[in-house]
Amino acid sequence: MDTSMDTSIRIASLSYTYPNGKQGLSNVSLDVPAGSRTLLLGSNGAGKSTLLRLVAGKTLARDGKILVGGVDPFSQGLEGVTYLGVEWVLNPIVRTDISVTELLHSVGGTYYSARRDELIAILDIDVDWRMHAVSDGERRRVQLAMGLVRPWSVLLLDEVTVDLDCLARWRFLDWLKRETETRGCTILYATHITDGLASWPSHLVRMTLGEARQCGPIAEFFPPEAPTETAHVQDAVVGRNSSLLELVMRWQAEDLAERGPRPSTKKLQQSTA
Repeated sequence: MDTSMDTSIRIASLSYTYPNGKQGLSNVSLDVPAGSRTLLLGSNGAGKSTLLRLVAGKTLARDGKILVGGVDPFSQGLEGVTYLGVEWVLNPIVRTDISVTELLHSVGGTYYSARRDELIAILDIDVDWRMHAVSDGERRRVQLAMGLVRPWSVLLLDEVTVDLDCLARWRFLDWLKRETETRGCTILYATHITDGLASWPSHLVRMTLGEARQCGPIAEFFPPEAPTETAHVQDAVVGRNSSLLELVMRWQAEDLAERGPRPSTKKLQQSTA
């Protein structure tokens, strides 16, 4: 990849309404810098997945503007952009009686052999696995290798680590971090799993009820602490991870209070009163 290319994501006044009339996004504006690792954080239904689909060009944005590397993803198409979302997870081919080797070959693994072998090692994949006979976590490892074996400049992830164990997830995220640092690529990652993530992102975005309420560099949310003689690196990491979890839980509690009970809950309460 040409590290001089623009891998930024720019979103301006973006709104989206679902076919059923429900508001999905409302006037979202944010800049995702080139080479950044940005976490999309928010409660279920906050608009994270919808935003990723729009940025990936999977859904047409009628109100607002999206530019990925200076390109409109829907009207012009995207080169070097990888989106791993719901459709990718549900692909039925990964549940058939087929080998890992065949699957990786089908997505360019032979051409990108060094990258393929690196992902196999990082994700601890057995190339002799038959996909109909593996666990969900093992299947997810293979899917990640398939999705990422071709080099990308912008990566859009929608909660892709849910089936991974702690070590596999840490090794995978560490590899993604190195990708951004060595190749200048950009990652926008929606997740609910914050364990061990505090040192990973460069930026955070808080999604609330279809709006991007807060966004910025991680230091704006967690200013670096001055080192002390008794401070240990491990203690600092644990403290930051706890702080990220507490921040996300506070945001979600505030979002719930702002939204209030769901309409169906109100109706049920009224009918039984």
